[in-house]
Amino acid sequence: MKTKLLIVLYLITVIFLSVVSGETLCSKKHPLFRIERSKNKNIVHYDACLLQNNNVSEANPVYAYWVLANGQKEELNIVESKQAYGIESKEKLGENKFRIVLAALKDREIIIQKTKGGYKALVKINGKLSILERVYVKSEEQVIGVPKVHYIDLFGRILETNQPIKERMTPK
Repeated sequence: MKTKLLIVLYLITVIFLSVVSGETLCSKKHPLFRIERSKNKNIVHYDACLLQNNNVSEANPVYAYWVLANGQKEELNIVESKQAYGIESKEKLGENKFRIVLAALKDREIIIQKTKGGYKALVKINGKLSILERVYVKSEEQVIGVPKVHYIDLFGRILETNQPIKERMTPK
């Protein structure tokens, strides 16, 4: 009987956590960057998840969500979160500073940190530490349903000079 009760409580917790969106865990959000795709006009946005005191949430430093072509917001589904656009790993580096890795960009770590102008996503673009502004994914649909990625473009601004910078990555 005790085991059944624990299983029921576990299931209720899992269902509750899947229903509560990342947005409700944030008191405020600060835009960081976005991923655009050739497939359609839907865009994945990444925001710093802030608490009431404007510090980054340790439990959920980055909130990712869709903004659809019609302007509506939508949560990432489980597959999108785990295999495509979600945060694969996160590590606290200091106060208001986190290292994250996106499922879609496993070979590029992104540092989220507080700067004079708010929060920024810092990443190396062409070997230079840069503020990440957007990512563009050029892909085509396959018969099986898993898209074939032709290239990924990173767009940003060099941290030291604020000059625009771009890098094209091609899958191996």
